[in-house]
Amino acid sequence: MNKRLLTVLAAGVPLAAAVYLPTPSAAAPAGGSAAPFACTTPSVQAPAGTAVESVTAVRQAGGTVRGTGILGGSVDGVPAYCEVTVTLTHPGDNDHATVRTWLPADGWNGRLQALGGSAFLAGDNGPGLATAVKNGYAATTTDAGVKDALDTSWALTSDGRVDTALLANFASRSQHEAAVVGKEVVGAVYGRSASYSYFTGCSTGGRQGYMEAQQHPGDYDGILADAPAVNWDEFEVATLWPQVVMNNEKTYPTDCEFKAFTDAAVAACDALDGVRDGLLNDPQQCDFDPRRLIGTTVECRGRQLTVTAADAAVVRKIWDGPRTASGRKLWAGVPVGADLTGLAGTTTDDNGDVTGGRPFQVPQAWVATWLEKDPSFDVSTLTYSRFTRLFQQSEAEYDTIIGTDDPDLSAFRRSGGKLLSWHGEADQYIPAQGTVTYRRQVEQEMGGSRRVNDFYRLFLAPGTSHCGLNGQDGSADGLSALTAWVEHGKAPGTLPATLVNDRGQTYARDLCAYPEVSRYTGHGDPSEASSFRCAAPARH
Repeated sequence: MNKRLLTVLAAGVPLAAAVYLPTPSAAAPAGGSAAPFACTTPSVQAPAGTAVESVTAVRQAGGTVRGTGILGGSVDGVPAYCEVTVTLTHPGDNDHATVRTWLPADGWNGRLQALGGSAFLAGDNGPGLATAVKNGYAATTTDAGVKDALDTSWALTSDGRVDTALLANFASRSQHEAAVVGKEVVGAVYGRSASYSYFTGCSTGGRQGYMEAQQHPGDYDGILADAPAVNWDEFEVATLWPQVVMNNEKTYPTDCEFKAFTDAAVAACDALDGVRDGLLNDPQQCDFDPRRLIGTTVECRGRQLTVTAADAAVVRKIWDGPRTASGRKLWAGVPVGADLTGLAGTTTDDNGDVTGGRPFQVPQAWVATWLEKDPSFDVSTLTYSRFTRLFQQSEAEYDTIIGTDDPDLSAFRRSGGKLLSWHGEADQYIPAQGTVTYRRQVEQEMGGSRRVNDFYRLFLAPGTSHCGLNGQDGSADGLSALTAWVEHGKAPGTLPATLVNDRGQTYARDLCAYPEVSRYTGHGDPSEASSFRCAAPARH
């Protein structure tokens, strides 16, 4: 799921132009020159299990490309390109999945870049393709035959059953087919195959990248899969937990009070990495007790509010994460230091008084549509026990379809593929602990951290929200690091990044490869990466 989409939707305001985009700067690979460019309709062989319904080729002048749908966005200065559109169907499924491939008319760098989606959008809405073309890539994406980011009208058939064909498209098979078609189109238009193929995506796109590594290990040489929505069947239900807590406890802290709890926790734990910089380096080490704020006052839009024991209890439960009635942990909670209002949104009246909860649309749709089979289902009615049953139902019905948590990556390793991920430690929508847990499972399956590091590296970004390293929380050029690893064997020991703390101050920081974390050396400017080193994490 796209960070800008999620942040704006959680705030309930219209979407602005910024979207998640990879920003590669790698030089073109060596190789033979392409044949003279001609934007003509290529012959496309249908991937296994599909039939080709149509193929078109249109030469586009470039310039400014504007994104479609709720994500919007725009990219200026796009060079001329050839847009090849291939529509596929799976005979008997009555679906129509479109694969778009954009090929720069001049300056192709010899690479193919595939782009993933956001929320319930299976592929890119335009700006990602335009950015890739602007950086010299041929680019491809698929809509999987489904709708826009929050449009789930495709989920159920007319008789109220789950459309398993479209869910299979969205979960996995359309991404693989886009890889097959994209490569074929590149070869037909340029007269030679791409020297290297990459997949890039964040959130939903990150999950798709992990799925490719797990199910189709030969599709890509390198996969950049950030803040990945793996364990989809579990975390989608788990992200309703803050709403379940507030509704069952009948306590709805204001956004100002939630911020006060987050600020107090960051202030209490900020120095655990050796320096106070406004960045919580390792939320798992922070043991701040929200009860410490009971009785304190918070100014909120001209009003003085007193933090209650009930407020603190709600925050404790949200940070702790969902549990069964017997206390068994189901999933990670919202990380300490993350914006609590993303999932614990509330509604207010004209006087500014909180009137109830406002669930985030993505997990709300998952529970109502795929679990309850009723898009109008009111998730505010969920009790703790019913929440647990839905969590277990989601696992039972959908783990094999969209869980994306198979730890056996041996085929991907044998193929020579490289998988690189970063995940923000202040991710308010997909807790980084889910990705960490998956990485540990891969290590257990495949012989330990050192062997896994040969092909799969994870970097955790302090103080960074969902997909935030390509937005307001800073930046990191993961695609350049990945291309250097794939094409030149330079495995990234660290991932250079710019981080932004809650005061808007920027810090250069080398993100450490998991499991190591960043520690201040004790001297030097905290805003400089050279003042930190990577070290083993403290025992919690």
